[in-house]
Amino acid sequence: MSDSNTTNFTNPSTFILLGIPGLEAAHIWISIPFCAVYAIAMMGNFTILLIVKRETSLHEPMFYFLCMLSITDLVMSTSTIPKMLSIFWFNCREISFSACLTQMYFINCFSGMESGILVAMAFDRYVAICHPLRHSTILTNCAVAKIGLAVVLRSGILALPYPFLVRRYPYCRTNIIPHFYCAHIAVVKLACADIRINSYYGLFDLFSVIGVDVFFIAVSYTLILRAIFRLPTKDARLKTFGTCISHLCAISALYISDFFSSLIQRFGHNVPLYVLILITCVYQLVPPVLHPIIYGVRTKQIRGRLLHLFTHKGA
Repeated sequence: MSDSNTTNFTNPSTFILLGIPGLEAAHIWISIPFCAVYAIAMMGNFTILLIVKRETSLHEPMFYFLCMLSITDLVMSTSTIPKMLSIFWFNCREISFSACLTQMYFINCFSGMESGILVAMAFDRYVAICHPLRHSTILTNCAVAKIGLAVVLRSGILALPYPFLVRRYPYCRTNIIPHFYCAHIAVVKLACADIRINSYYGLFDLFSVIGVDVFFIAVSYTLILRAIFRLPTKDARLKTFGTCISHLCAISALYISDFFSSLIQRFGHNVPLYVLILITCVYQLVPPVLHPIIYGVRTKQIRGRLLHLFTHKGA
């Protein structure tokens, strides 16, 4: 019997990423829409950062949090999409073990960070609507910086066990990952060891990040809605609620795609692998491309500055 299938990968130097197994012939065509969406996401998020940096009138907590969200989206999408495109275009399937662990860490870290920033934005909306006179004293620049630091530390610490847990396993089956990036579960499934601790920690991370964040967002919007319904006129209620629409759309873009992706990954046992991976691709790209569009269209200050920027260039 050949030893090719029983090679010991206890310390694999490289992994092989397959891209989207089953759709190899269509990789070039699949890459076109994903490349276009990635370019739009990059351009949109950089535009948000540029506008907020240049316009001193936008140096407010809501826009600081929006900049944090844009940076997170840029890192999240850049952690996976360029490698995916290199697989599709140049057949560059190899990734070193260290690079694989680094990619895994960044994906888990910044996905948690994105969720935390949405909680911070919900808190900003709560203070702005329920305590408008105290907004500037509660959410000072120092307070915003502390909230941002807390979000970064929480995500960074909770994501740290993933590469360490993966690194300690022996890999004796294969070094081929049927995915376009080093997804945590896809990698540990290659290990010749009991991986239950990874599954348990993954669930703990999911509930301690997404579960806690959704709870605080729900509490914030319960208090916001209660304050809105106490306003005397319908116009005042609609105008106040309108300031939350962008944030609610951003929450929907992240959590609905995340929930749908997690649901399919865990219970879609009869779903073809390429469908699962395509859903993951969509999850990686939908929030980064939608966030700048949502805030560019819905936020009057950004929309105005964006129109001014283009009309000024046109003139």
